[in-house]
Amino acid sequence: MIHFVVHDENDSLGVVVVEGIKAGDEMTGWIMDQDREITFKSASDIPIGHKLAITPLKEGDTVIKYGVDIGRVVADIGVGEHAHVHNIKTKRW
Repeated sequence: MIHFVVHDENDSLGVVVVEGIKAGDEMTGWIMDQDREITFKSASDIPIGHKLAITPLKEGDTVIKYGVDIGRVVADIGVGEHAHVHNIKTKRW
């Protein structure tokens, strides 16, 4: 079962595609451009449609999704943690 999808192999995030991801759950992700799977444990509860880190991200790092810069990290995000407005902000302002 696929729990999250990653569009580009260089992305730092995936998007959860199932309901009910809880901290500690074993998850499988599909990296679309390589047609390969990755697995790890969720470090947080993550709602469907929300992002999760697939690489460790430190405060100040650039966040990549769809192979594009979508913002900067404002609080460290570990692998498998929920990545959202509480730890990622736009660079636009």
